[in-house]
Amino acid sequence: MRIYSHPRGRLLPSIALGIGALTIVWPSNAFAHVKWFSAFDVAAAPRSLTSVLSPAFGGLFLISLVALWAACLIERTAVGSALVETLDRICALVRPGQERLLRAFGGAFFVSLWVLGNVIITPELKTQSPMIPWLQLGIAVGLFWRPTMILSGLGIVALYVIGVANYGIFHLLDYPIFLGLAGFFIASGLDVNPLGLRPIDIARWGAGLTLMWASIEKWAYPDWTYPLLAAHPRLAFGWDAPLYMVAAGIIEFALAFGLIWTRMVRRLSSLVLLGMFISAILEFGKIDAIGHSMIIAILIAVLADGGQKSVLRPLWAPIFYACALAIYLGLYYGLHVVLFGAA
Repeated sequence: MRIYSHPRGRLLPSIALGIGALTIVWPSNAFAHVKWFSAFDVAAAPRSLTSVLSPAFGGLFLISLVALWAACLIERTAVGSALVETLDRICALVRPGQERLLRAFGGAFFVSLWVLGNVIITPELKTQSPMIPWLQLGIAVGLFWRPTMILSGLGIVALYVIGVANYGIFHLLDYPIFLGLAGFFIASGLDVNPLGLRPIDIARWGAGLTLMWASIEKWAYPDWTYPLLAAHPRLAFGWDAPLYMVAAGIIEFALAFGLIWTRMVRRLSSLVLLGMFISAILEFGKIDAIGHSMIIAILIAVLADGGQKSVLRPLWAPIFYACALAIYLGLYYGLHVVLFGAA
């Protein structure tokens, strides 16, 4: 008897892998952290909101909103269920080792910072303190054992506070991912789910909030990225630079929001983001590899994590997405005025 496999069983793995592969061709400087490669001044006046909210911005935002809504609709169909099952099969070997994955990446990351010696958790935050490198080495050592993961998490919080003290809260709002990572290690070490959030959910929220804030920066300070585009012109695929920055910010914000949304959406968002971050490393080298290693580890863990089936309705997606964008724009510009004054 001849046995036929269901066409969907052959098609969906190709779709899942194809999405990740196609992201490699997207211009990678959208996800290279501009502060590591170009001059910047967070106290300088950003572009006005009236300049940011251009017709191009509105059109691209609507496209991303419709795409998010469509993904949420598909998730509730048989195709969405089959795609989730496909991702489960592909990631079956990674899922049980999420904690070990983040501990291994975390150990390598903080050892790298110890070797560099003059940075606080991220390449552009410089320090002359002789104690900071040893604290970062201690964090790496603490990740070897589950009980001492709690101390490592507290050490990461201490580094974040030191960063705020030296560079200000506005600058460190680029990096709540490290607070999410600290929460992951502390919650894992204590074996607790604070407020019903699993450790991986804490890390996932930290990554999503970080990338949403970074996307606003692309609209507020596109001039910081223009030197990168001039040095790597092929990355923009011939796009006009201002339009490219609008599109890059919209894509980053949409994918970052996806990380904190429903089961299928967050896993597909992590898959696309992984492709983009890996392509940025191929273009920008070891500094980018070190700086983005922890978000890559979190994205791998999110991709592998099945989680619980969401009860969120598809209609809520565009509402929450639009509200999130409005809140982030308001916070970014409002906090800048409070801290640095009006332009």
